[in-house]
Amino acid sequence: MRLGVDIGGTKTDVVLVHAGAIVARHTTLSGFGAAEVLASASGAVAAVLGDAGTTWAQVESVGIGVPGGVSEGVVTYALNLGLERLDLASALRDAWGVRPVIDNDVNVAALGAWGLRTRPTGSLAYLNLGTGLAAGIILDGRLWRGARGTAGEIGHIGVDPAGPLDADGLPGALETYASGSGLTRQWAVDGAVARDVLEAADRDDPRAVAIRDGLYFGVASAVRALVLTLDVDTIVLGGGLSAHGEALVEGTRRVLDDWSSRSSFLGSLEMTERLELLDSDVPVAALGAAELGANPGGIDG
Repeated sequence: MRLGVDIGGTKTDVVLVHAGAIVARHTTLSGFGAAEVLASASGAVAAVLGDAGTTWAQVESVGIGVPGGVSEGVVTYALNLGLERLDLASALRDAWGVRPVIDNDVNVAALGAWGLRTRPTGSLAYLNLGTGLAAGIILDGRLWRGARGTAGEIGHIGVDPAGPLDADGLPGALETYASGSGLTRQWAVDGAVARDVLEAADRDDPRAVAIRDGLYFGVASAVRALVLTLDVDTIVLGGGLSAHGEALVEGTRRVLDDWSSRSSFLGSLEMTERLELLDSDVPVAALGAAELGANPGGIDG
């Protein structure tokens, strides 16, 4: 039995996997701050083990995906969770008696997306459009973490100096255009979530339509950056905003097609053909975490 825990900026998703199949699953809110995050993860794991009638003695491995930087089980700057620095592996080892393997949540989701492919070969970028925006990158069949473990943090790339401000007060960042927190920051309505903005756009609210168009521009800009810098074979769209479905893909393709019509070089890259939409019901990050726990080195470990 393998446990996979996806601690996202909004929700925590836990799966128990045996022989490649999900035996049990539980989802809950992640909370904010170290105490709430630890309690949420522990409660979700206890629920999964209880539902499956499984004891810790039957658990072979535990993998965890979490936002922020991760080094030797220590999480830093997971701002959406209110964590500046937390030795997550040690804290959960003390609670569970098993030391989990931990990596950045988007890297873990990339492992899950890779594992879902029928014949995984070549390269892939998993573009997570969730509370934040980042990419998990697999090159030549290997997870690429970068020199300091921050490869794929493209949400901080600025694409418009006159664009909307991000949480740090910087203009036009990809994450502001194409993440749940970015959409709600632009909408500036207390208590609103990204779905509220998109539903208002569907009702032709002009301000919401402009924000939705910005979403398509942001996703297209992220795709363009990944293709131009890494030339990956496939870009998989996932995360909470992927529930926007084919409308998200079509809106992104319209922007990419417009750029390609004006640049023969960009047209030659066939960016739209590289896009795939992940089924939003698949717990890709939790599945990737279960794989990480069994194989700490990633795909080739």
